[in-house]
Amino acid sequence: MVQHVSTVAFEGIDARAVDVQVQVSPGLPAFAVVGLADKAVSEARERVRSALIASGLALPARRITVNLAPADLPKEGSHYDLPIALGLMAAIGAIPGDALAGFTVLGELGLDGSIAPVAGVLPAAIAANARDEGLICPAACGSEAAWASPDIQIIAARSLIQIANHFKGTQLLSRPQPRVHEAESSTLDLRDIKGQESAKRALEIAAAGGHHLLMVGSPGAGKSMLAARLPSILPPLSPAELLEVSMIASVAGEIRDGALTAKRPFRAPHHSASMAALTGGGIKARPGEISLAHQGVLFLDELPEFDPRVLDSLRAPLETGEVAVSRANHRVTYPARVMLVAAMNPCRCGRAYEPGYACKRGRVERCSADYQSRISGPLLDRIDLRIEVPAVTAADLILPPAAEGSAEVAARVAAARDVQRQRYAAIGLPQFRTNAEAPAAALEATAQPDSAGLKLLRDAAETMRLSARGYHRVLRVARTLADLDGADKIGRLHLAEALSYRALGEDVRRAA
Repeated sequence: MVQHVSTVAFEGIDARAVDVQVQVSPGLPAFAVVGLADKAVSEARERVRSALIASGLALPARRITVNLAPADLPKEGSHYDLPIALGLMAAIGAIPGDALAGFTVLGELGLDGSIAPVAGVLPAAIAANARDEGLICPAACGSEAAWASPDIQIIAARSLIQIANHFKGTQLLSRPQPRVHEAESSTLDLRDIKGQESAKRALEIAAAGGHHLLMVGSPGAGKSMLAARLPSILPPLSPAELLEVSMIASVAGEIRDGALTAKRPFRAPHHSASMAALTGGGIKARPGEISLAHQGVLFLDELPEFDPRVLDSLRAPLETGEVAVSRANHRVTYPARVMLVAAMNPCRCGRAYEPGYACKRGRVERCSADYQSRISGPLLDRIDLRIEVPAVTAADLILPPAAEGSAEVAARVAAARDVQRQRYAAIGLPQFRTNAEAPAAALEATAQPDSAGLKLLRDAAETMRLSARGYHRVLRVARTLADLDGADKIGRLHLAEALSYRALGEDVRRAA
């Protein structure tokens, strides 16, 4: 007789159903696992054997065969331990044979019979709920699984003995409740930054519309300080965004204690990061930094120091909001809707913007252009806001703290985002929540400038030689500026300010 247990295999953030078939048959004692299993799954034999012995059960001296179907789907990870063990327990009569019907099972076993947490419990729970099945998972992941649905049956156990007692009726395991990490009080506030009013304005616009931002300035001007305070003015994740972000974090194994967080991600990889680290990949096609920053901020400090090929790999994800990772035996797609915030010096020594500075490498303009040209034109074209961050003077530092801090700016950002969400829902595009995400076709209905603004935009497009992408990105920024002002129509002033944020990049491109 073959015992069937349901589990999952992960393809990106999707959980595909896998049927674990356990057969105990006459023959020489053996334990075989088949079905295109990787090393971690093959090693499950020893973990299962030791866990059953520690739980007071001995494997019969017979031939044990475990098949993971479909056999042509690669099986990776340690979460197959628990379904194999429970299938064996049902096959030898330790638990009722029909107890596992209607459950999806995943978990890693310790040699003492304990059940350790695994990655991907949230996507597995969502997939199980879609099939009208319950979930058996580690106790440490129970709160994470509870987010899938209030109706899904969840058995979250700490050991094999607890599961056996639960099915026998001698111990009742209560359903875990979904939990959220309490928001940690941040000490970072925009009020800490003295001066840099134009940079703070650009930061507010970027947060309100979800726009990409590039800051160019001398070392010590405050670029990293500004970027670090961006999360303090971003609104918390909505329930739909929370599930999107948490599914990626779950697959990557970055959810702590089974509790989700409503705080938007902020990822700041070092400039030595590889292409696989940034966009995803590796042997198991894991999500990269751009996916882990989904619905949040990807901060790239010292932008020209990144490998140019790594930077250019971001071009398609920044445009489409998703990244496809292709390997010999994998092709998965991860969400990657991020706000790119980048910082860089004007030249290698960082002093090109200082008045009267003479560079040893030659003309300052040429030295600056050579350094900034490490960023390709197509990537620069995707950045909506490009600002110069001047050095702070001693006169700025002795000023009292600014009267307006992160709380006041965050209120304006939240109000502008509410307007955008309602606007796109009203025209039948609820999947788009910010102006930066809106497709070009939607701009024709939502970002029409007045006659004076239209004339300015037409003249500027010819003078600045804006590409079609640049034209639409100017309209998106102008729409965000109008939303911050509470205006229904885009005016000439909104377009003039939006165009000013692209002028820096156009100057650099011409100088190079």
